[in-house]
Amino acid sequence: MSARRAEVGDEVEYAPGRRAVVTDIRGGEYYLRLPGNREWPVRDPDALTVKRTRAERVAADDLW
Repeated sequence: MSARRAEVGDEVEYAPGRRAVVTDIRGGEYYLRLPGNREWPVRDPDALTVKRTRAERVAADDLW
């Protein structure tokens, strides 16, 4: 997948081997969440790597 800015609902890699979903973008600040956990702000949204878009997650019936 080509590099693109993450959007709400995208599954992203925020650290090597660590994935979460973008839950919100407030005032330019990105928030991530893991299943069953609280969301947290991202310090550097440019460091996020989109692994699956929201559309890909919907197509795979992988929304949690």
